Amino acid sequence: MKKFFVPLVLVLVILIPFFVLTQLIFKNLEKKVEKKAPVSIKEGTRTKVKYPEDFTIVLVGDSMTERLGNSDELRANLKKYYPGKTFEVLNYGFGSTNILSVEKRLTEKTFYHREFRPILDIAFEVLILESFGNNPLSQLPLEQGLKKQTETLDRVVGLIKKENPRSKIVFLATIAPNKFVFGKGVLDLSDQDRARWVGERISYIKNHIDYAKSHNIPLVNAYEESLTEDGDGQVLYLSKDDFIHPSPNGIIFLSEQIADSLYENKILEEDPK
Repeated sequence: MKKFFVPLVLVLVILIPFFVLTQLIFKNLEKKVEKKAPVSIKEGTRTKVKYPEDFTIVLVGDSMTERLGNSDELRANLKKYYPGKTFEVLNYGFGSTNILSVEKRLTEKTFYHREFRPILDIAFEVLILESFGNNPLSQLPLEQGLKKQTETLDRVVGLIKKENPRSKIVFLATIAPNKFVFGKGVLDLSDQDRARWVGERISYIKNHIDYAKSHNIPLVNAYEESLTEDGDGQVLYLSKDDFIHPSPNGIIFLSEQIADSLYENKILEEDPK
């Protein structure tokens, strides 16, 4: 009996502290999960989801924005400027969509690979609206399309200011296209058509820039920053798969441009907490 008693005591001496430590770890994890869970708040005419991070940033755009993915690079760049702050970045970049789709994204549930809640049901501090320049309103003559883009921006900006007046709107002019390689590998275009397509897209990007400037909206001007001396888009920032979307270097570049601009324009200067 004594032979079994000593090992049993040793086992209990080892297991009991281990069991107690395990319980403490699980309790701490539960507390962390509970602390990080978003909550619902009533604000304006809508019930909104409030994330516990210091700043919630919503990215809205087409596949150029979608390529930023989980925005790990953007968070890392923001941390350089705001080391003591936390960030929730929500990517509403939907491929093959144009500016006309934004109003629905703001006010209704939308589905793109998964279900997304209406953006205006989120208590965000900053909304970054990309130019959608690579998905122009080509069904319309250029002048009418640009007018339609401007009218839509009026409604979109108005909706955001009405439903989330404390938030800040920032415009993003995306990476410049290159008229010599645009779409190579995926689009069968003549050199003339390729240049025409790029020209149309640049017109929409520039209209987005002009709107921001004329309405005193902070602008992340990645378009101008990505131009070569000859006025074309830098190939380094474009994916070799199609020369349209951001390459890995382009994603890093866009993330840096956004973080730099938010810091330089003091968009996050006031702590919303």
